[in-house]
Amino acid sequence: MELVDVEYRREGHGWVLRFFIDKEGGVGIDDCAKVSREISAYLEVEDLVPNAYHLEVSSPGLERPIKKKEDFLRFADRRVRIKLRQPLGDQRVLIGTLCGLEGNTVVLALENEKVCIDMENISKARLTL
Repeated sequence: MELVDVEYRREGHGWVLRFFIDKEGGVGIDDCAKVSREISAYLEVEDLVPNAYHLEVSSPGLERPIKKKEDFLRFADRRVRIKLRQPLGDQRVLIGTLCGLEGNTVVLALENEKVCIDMENISKARLTL
């Protein structure tokens, strides 16, 4: 089981603490329920969250975030959307096929070219359909 992301934010019905989990082959409802029970028990004992909150555990979905170096290797040959901190040419958002990682550089195949993006320049990256 892998922790993909954590969100803690105020929504319409109050504070929400949301954990996104994944595993090879995907996660199911039973996986989410098990992790939810474990997290809930831990948080109850440790009392880490200052406000009342709703706990949610779910899959990151088909358009999951890509955050770690391992993710950029794991999802090679998949279509991705990358938002840059500093534009590349005149583009701040790139959509293409992830070719992989070379050191700290992400290689992305666009329609007519391959581009190299320093990981430090990536604000957000996620799989896309």
